[in-house]
Amino acid sequence: MVRNSSTPPGRRNGDDDRAKRSNGASRSGPPSRSGRPSADSSRSRPSNRAPQARDQRPGGSRSGEPRGQDPVQARRTRQDSRPRTITAVPDGTLPKWVRDEVIRATPKDRRDAAMRQLEIGIAHYAEERYKRAIDHLGQAKALAPQSSIIRELLGLSSYYAEQWLPALQELRAFRRFTGETIHMPVEMDSLRALGRSADVDKTWELFVELGSDRDTQREAAVVYASHLLDKGRIADAWRIIRPGRLVSPAAESEVRRWFVAARVAMAAGDKEAASRLIAAVAKEDPALPGLAELQAEL
Repeated sequence: MVRNSSTPPGRRNGDDDRAKRSNGASRSGPPSRSGRPSADSSRSRPSNRAPQARDQRPGGSRSGEPRGQDPVQARRTRQDSRPRTITAVPDGTLPKWVRDEVIRATPKDRRDAAMRQLEIGIAHYAEERYKRAIDHLGQAKALAPQSSIIRELLGLSSYYAEQWLPALQELRAFRRFTGETIHMPVEMDSLRALGRSADVDKTWELFVELGSDRDTQREAAVVYASHLLDKGRIADAWRIIRPGRLVSPAAESEVRRWFVAARVAMAAGDKEAASRLIAAVAKEDPALPGLAELQAEL
């Protein structure tokens, strides 16, 4: 399946709170949607999402809502469901809903060529050959610039290739076309890598306003709390990342949240809280990158 993205390709200056790729799906699929943040990296990577119907027609508003859609209803829908994503597509095989989206967005004489480039791009993406994926997806974009699916996968490929500005531009285009907020954590992490702190804050505020599903909310909190911790805003970071009950078994995104919360607790000098959080993380994922270092700090 197309890999869901939740771990960043490379770690910046020892960051261990970026979004990490979710490896629940096989390596053969594109990254999970929404660039999910992860505990071992400060950049968020998408994670695999179960397919669900969504209107992918272009034409969103500046706020991120598709034109004509009630903002309140859109927010509820995002909170209660997970959108269908290209990252859930088996590599090399384009299902009907993907083909339909590309057909709607592409002039008739360019459709077959765009579809071929997308198929090749997905195959490279699934094998983590991101720069080669970018080459083919860039050609697909030239043929079908209004395709949200092509822009989404091009943005995720750019993110994994650590091409932060193109990743940001393509994922913002995806959000503008569809109204989906699932990749906003990746947008924020790309902004972090670009050193655009004020824009990280603005994107977080917009994300809170627009809403999303629970996993994306957790991933966004991981990225934003990591940003705040980088800036020495420890109390603000704790307010964002503070977990509720440490209930097992926990979702992957929740475990990453606990990990970052442990880092914030350590920075605040609260070793008791950090110890509880580290123990909870170790129970769920003892091999989580960065965990051993955090345990050693205790």
